[in-house]
Amino acid sequence: MKVPYVEDKTTRGGLTTPSEADVSRMIRAEVETWKPRHGPDWSDMMIRLAAAGPAPWVIYSAASAALVVIIVAAFLVGSWLQIGALAPQHVDVTLPH
Repeated sequence: MKVPYVEDKTTRGGLTTPSEADVSRMIRAEVETWKPRHGPDWSDMMIRLAAAGPAPWVIYSAASAALVVIIVAAFLVGSWLQIGALAPQHVDVTLPH
């Protein structure tokens, strides 16, 4: 950021301390005109992340096992609470004597 040079001791004909409005204007102008020189290299970063992580078959196997556990747990909880189609159904039966 470009700021005016300010001396500690006052001298005749030297620069004065900029006002708060001048400093905020300079900062705002600098921030508004700032552009990054070179952005991140997303493709290279994604390749490095993929190489550093576990193999895809490990991720898919773990996700499949987690899904099976969730489905079985939901079935057991639903059966225990007798929710929906897992609840015992009332059937009208007439038996001849």
